Amino acid sequence: MNKDLLLSKLWEQYKKITPSAKKIHALLEQSGEKIENDHIAIRTYNDERVNIAVLEKPFVKAGYVAKGEYFFESKKLYAKHYEHVTDATAPRIFISELELEKCSEDLQKSVTVLLDTCDQSVFEKEDLVLSGAVWSSNSYDTYLSLLEESEYAAWMYVYGFRANHFTINVNVLTNFKNLEELNAYLKENNWKMNGSGGEIKGTPEQLLEQSSTLADLCMINFNEEAKEIPSCYYEFALRYPMENGELYQGFIAASADKIFESTDVKLQSIN
Repeated sequence: MNKDLLLSKLWEQYKKITPSAKKIHALLEQSGEKIENDHIAIRTYNDERVNIAVLEKPFVKAGYVAKGEYFFESKKLYAKHYEHVTDATAPRIFISELELEKCSEDLQKSVTVLLDTCDQSVFEKEDLVLSGAVWSSNSYDTYLSLLEESEYAAWMYVYGFRANHFTINVNVLTNFKNLEELNAYLKENNWKMNGSGGEIKGTPEQLLEQSSTLADLCMINFNEEAKEIPSCYYEFALRYPMENGELYQGFIAASADKIFESTDVKLQSIN
């Protein structure tokens, strides 16, 4: 699958459960903005059948190379980011995985059973990253059990393999001088922002500032009953030039740690 088709399919899948993304697009385009994507984030477990080494394959095949790695100790996550070799305008890809060996035995067992009960051939598919929840389990009790220990694990259980968020490149916007102005504009139009660690994560000195909306709520038909839970969110990134004049291309782990919380159920209840 070529790069453009892969990215297009990820976007189509993402916006089906993130209607706010389409609305924010329309809002900004109405004010004359042209939207460019800074990066796409994807989640997974570090089981060898579905880990980063597996999910990176279609991106590597489409011309991406690994550029940086990141550790999130409190959330038990490891991540890598990728950039396209020849297309500087292509969005970066950020893939994270839950380090199962650092989780409780109960959570490890839940994920192993989840993957064991799948048709194992599904993990060989080139488009696994577009496959959503490939397991048959759809229990609200299981979701709550995972949620108690790891919001990340619970989100993966429900939504599976897909883009967790897309990110608007704030550098190319013309009507907003900084992230504060963009955030204020979004709040004026009734969007709720992720305030964990402050609305803006990162600083100009760190060469990257980020903010994000709180995740949309999506009605999920669990076996027990239908429940509304957080799905995906929209992020905004402003990059600053390094000493050589080129824009910083990587990520700040401390900032990304708080961005992850855009899907957190607790933040939804606070707002």
